[in-house]
Amino acid sequence: MTDLDIRQSLSGQPWRWRYKGGDDLRRDLTDQLLLARGIEEADLPRHRAPRLRDFLPDPSSFRDMDRAASRLADAIERQETIAVFGDYDVDGATSAALLARLFRQLGTEPMLYIPDRLMEGYGPSGAALVKLKEQGADLCITVDCGAQAFDALDEAANAGLEVIVCDHHKCDAKLPTAHSVINPNRLDETETGAAHGHLAAVGMAFILGAALLRELRKRGRFVDGTPEPDLLPLLDLVALGTVADVAKLQTLNRAFVTQGLKIMAGQRNIGLTALARVAGLKKAPASRDLGFALGPRINAGGRVGEADLGVRLLTTEDMPEAEEIAARLDRYNEERRAIEAAVTDAALEAAREQADSPVICVAGQGWHPGVVGIVASRLKDRFKRPALVIGLDEDGMGKGSGRSISGVDLGAAILAARDSGLLVAGGGHAMAAGVTVAPDGTNALHAYLSERLGSAVETARAGRALIIDAMLSAGGVAGSLCDRIEAAGPYGAGWPAPRVAVGPVRLLNVGVVGNGHVRLRAVGDDQRGFKAIAFRAADTEWGQALLGARPDQRFWLAGVMKRDEWTGGDAAEMHLEDAAYA
Repeated sequence: MTDLDIRQSLSGQPWRWRYKGGDDLRRDLTDQLLLARGIEEADLPRHRAPRLRDFLPDPSSFRDMDRAASRLADAIERQETIAVFGDYDVDGATSAALLARLFRQLGTEPMLYIPDRLMEGYGPSGAALVKLKEQGADLCITVDCGAQAFDALDEAANAGLEVIVCDHHKCDAKLPTAHSVINPNRLDETETGAAHGHLAAVGMAFILGAALLRELRKRGRFVDGTPEPDLLPLLDLVALGTVADVAKLQTLNRAFVTQGLKIMAGQRNIGLTALARVAGLKKAPASRDLGFALGPRINAGGRVGEADLGVRLLTTEDMPEAEEIAARLDRYNEERRAIEAAVTDAALEAAREQADSPVICVAGQGWHPGVVGIVASRLKDRFKRPALVIGLDEDGMGKGSGRSISGVDLGAAILAARDSGLLVAGGGHAMAAGVTVAPDGTNALHAYLSERLGSAVETARAGRALIIDAMLSAGGVAGSLCDRIEAAGPYGAGWPAPRVAVGPVRLLNVGVVGNGHVRLRAVGDDQRGFKAIAFRAADTEWGQALLGARPDQRFWLAGVMKRDEWTGGDAAEMHLEDAAYA
């Protein structure tokens, strides 16, 4: 076990071992990383190479799943018209695309509806559902939305449209009027179902698809030679939606992403293939690429462009169309980046005045509602506390999005604020939430959230530490070690990429590049070195310390290792998250 004694880093936090055994050189690295992420010793075998068969629950363990599958089977057999109503983000687009592709294989062409973020807002509206009924829909499935759509689903019921809700957002004790409500976060969910509350909506859609095929199999649908659809090729959509929605990559989600990346490498979905091409991916996508390259481009359609572009891309079978849509999404993503940068600058300026508040809550006239979630995430990372960013329209009405820190349930607080009359609408889950705020309501909301969450935020921040998986010398930063680390992946929310501490090192060629990134070269006492970059750190205290480093000063650096694709060979680089004086 290697000693680690950083009690206060340059960013003001201690460094602690993730694994209670520290850096245990006697144990296999993959096993050490799995144990550090909460896996029991006896359970290591199925987690080393997660497969669906080892983690997929019986669909019947979820409330209303069998009821929904039976109704869908009826619709398939009767050749009824099914409408799929999806949210405008990646989770909604992948959920809708998965069901659409499955229904097509079953001989039913569904109607697809994705609401416009600016004109219609989040979730199903009564007007949209009634319109679907008027256009011939016999049954509608809402995916990644619907759990809080009480008025809209009442209107649908009055119009004679049956609705199945397939969602994962927090529920009230009272459920909306619907034929069935599939949601692992129902308050009355079974023990097995509730254990899967971390699934994204696309994961629930996959399980619904499995339940539907099982029901049709029971009815003899495939005994006459009719081909039975295979759900496994749709796992690329499940992986993308799961990672992009920042769902915890634990248990079943980790199996979804592991197997989905294998499907994606086979380029079965031409839309995803076209999107990877415009994103500049030269090899099979990794988990990080889903969150930082593919996901943002699909989201860009819903944020600043055309809301249905993502689902159209993911369901097309025409390569020229796929290439054309992918190019448009890429352009929209560039536009989104420019808008985001402007809003981030303004929001950061406003947030600095709230640096001592338990919760950051800022609002600005004209801030684009399509980027407020991304900006909230930036503020959360910068100030290490929950952040809510609200864009105000010309009438003062606010549309906002929030992001939380581990240990602080923002979604529950937003529901409570709504029930207290502080919000026109609101909902979400522990780590993210959306709000609609009446004119002049932001200050009251901020005060309420600060009061309600103050204790939880204080506790979470008091326990804040940089968690370290391994300690290396400069010469240990190598591509071969990156490959060994990847064996315990895929990494993401709830399954953090291993963080290493490297040192002591001296810093050379330190400078600022891009949008406030600090770039440098670190060299150890043995004169072996590596490249490193600290993203958006130039105006932070620890970033300034790096920029002001003397030639003779020695540091410990902490962050995540990546293969250095530019240098090649066995070279690796570090993406820094903190530093300390050696």
